[in-house]
Amino acid sequence: MLRIICLLIGYIFGNFQTAYLVGKKQGIDIRDHGSGNSGTTNALRVMGSKAGVIVFAGDMLKCLIAVLIITGLFGKSHPEIIYLLKLYGFLGCVLGHDFPFFMHFRGGKGVASAAGFVLGFHWTFVPVALIMFLVPFALTSYVSLGSILFYISLLVQMIIEGQKGFFAPASQAVLYEMYAIQAVLTAMALWQHRENIRRLIKGEENKTILWQKSE
Repeated sequence: MLRIICLLIGYIFGNFQTAYLVGKKQGIDIRDHGSGNSGTTNALRVMGSKAGVIVFAGDMLKCLIAVLIITGLFGKSHPEIIYLLKLYGFLGCVLGHDFPFFMHFRGGKGVASAAGFVLGFHWTFVPVALIMFLVPFALTSYVSLGSILFYISLLVQMIIEGQKGFFAPASQAVLYEMYAIQAVLTAMALWQHRENIRRLIKGEENKTILWQKSE
């Protein structure tokens, strides 16, 4: 039951579509422009850097807030599964962001939301996440490449830290469930980026330049 509650908490927050709301303020539906994606990168390309920063902050904060609420509700009463419950909140938030029910299930790709999760999950995961996103992006200007490597590194780090006892007093069964959820999230991210992956392989992926002005 707790898992379902945390999943629902995440999904409710995930339905807050920052890019859509920012676009509406500018008189557009972001899903009808650029890549058609309701996320940070498309907002940056279509509406400019300021809008991109606002969208990133909003999408990051919604997942962070959901995870913090879950921590506050269940952290003391269920310490043995609190990291698992945070993951269920993350999963719900990504599902809400990628497939918002009030927008006919057309949303984003869940990368900014994942950044919020990392902040609320545990601070020790932040440095690796930053490196795995920022270094590839800085070298190539491909947001998609950084996003993909970020998700994969999160799964790898979770498994390594889990087997080292980082999530104690979680049982091995709980750890396996955590790995499975993160594997599902990583698979979802790869699926959402399937066209980007195809373009990366062909050398046709779009580069993203920060601090550009909207047209």
